[in-house]
Amino acid sequence: MDTQPELQPSAPDRKAIIFVVVTVILNTMGFTLIVPVAPFLVARYVSDPAILGATVGWLGSIYAICQFTAAPGLGALSDRFGRRPILMICLLGSALGYLLLGVGGALWVLLLGRAIDGLTGANTSILIAYIADVVPSEERGKYFGLLGAIGAISVVLGPAAGGLMAKLGYEVPFYVACAVCSLNVIFGLLFMPESLPKAKRTPSISLRQLNPIATLRDVFSLPQLRWLLVATFFYTLATVIVPSNLGLFTKDSVAWDADTVGIMFSVFGVVTIVVQGFLLSWLRKRLSAARVTSLGLWFTFAATLCIALVAAVGSSALVYVGIILFGVGDGLTSPALLELVTGATDERSHGKVQGGSQSVQSLANIIGPLLAGGLYDRLGHASPYLGGAGIVVLAYIAITFVAPTLRRIANVNLEEPAP
Repeated sequence: MDTQPELQPSAPDRKAIIFVVVTVILNTMGFTLIVPVAPFLVARYVSDPAILGATVGWLGSIYAICQFTAAPGLGALSDRFGRRPILMICLLGSALGYLLLGVGGALWVLLLGRAIDGLTGANTSILIAYIADVVPSEERGKYFGLLGAIGAISVVLGPAAGGLMAKLGYEVPFYVACAVCSLNVIFGLLFMPESLPKAKRTPSISLRQLNPIATLRDVFSLPQLRWLLVATFFYTLATVIVPSNLGLFTKDSVAWDADTVGIMFSVFGVVTIVVQGFLLSWLRKRLSAARVTSLGLWFTFAATLCIALVAAVGSSALVYVGIILFGVGDGLTSPALLELVTGATDERSHGKVQGGSQSVQSLANIIGPLLAGGLYDRLGHASPYLGGAGIVVLAYIAITFVAPTLRRIANVNLEEPAP
């Protein structure tokens, strides 16, 4: 019997891409929406101001912990049952999490809401797998860059939107997010087609696949992925360390207030949007994904050193130089590294591998703020950023190690395009 070569997917359905975009916005804004509201929300239930900051921190940590726990399981479930039903469940869970934050009534209700949103908000792995299913391999970098730019816009808009809606009540942002999540579920049910045919789904799923540690062990056992995931962990850890106490750093080093810190993060968001929306596409026509990743890491390395230098010279201008370099580095590295991971993965394992990748990132999101705070308090104000620079070097070394392996994978071409 003649066998036909498997065709690459054609242009993706526009409505499906709209659904993915809206979900990315909800994921990112859901994480940042709480930033300006959290201290006031928690203050209703915590009478001791000495533990207010720690309690606010736990709202973020429990979200990251739950994402780490759930991400590989959700990815594996989507490989078995399809992307569409698991995404619908995730969105319903996020809607419930937002609703609990709005209703409140006790601190444990807020923590439960964040835990539920973390468990079901760990759907980035499924969204990435969906794009990998429906977009031709040569177009994935462009779409990942687009989603990264949209995520960056959401990072800029999330805190602003949360603060603006909070003027009507601290619970209002969460009720609005709940409503938007619910509407997106309806939109997805009506217009989002399934991307993974039954013939390409994994035939079964075991409880071991739902274990984040077991899943990490599985994906780390693949030589073409091991160093990519190591690079992902180190890069994410560095990029979490930098902003986690940047507000405190600029307050102590250059006497900035909250409004100026907000402007700084807006500058970062705008730079990332421009890089991922325009520069990334231009570079990918001329450089391989691995080269773009390495270039982005060098920009990030320079950014961390610039910010560390601020502790010695106290220059506001140097802060902006550092944050612009940081935006360029993140705008290049994040989508290019993601493209390398998806390119090194077969279709049946996109969900599981992306789940493992998201778990690695969630683990870095848990460790990063704790590491930054400890370094800042014990070794000096510049130490988190000097440490971040060292961690970026480790990510670069990991990319260097994996390059020879990736060159042997048929669907990943790391050679420069012909002129």
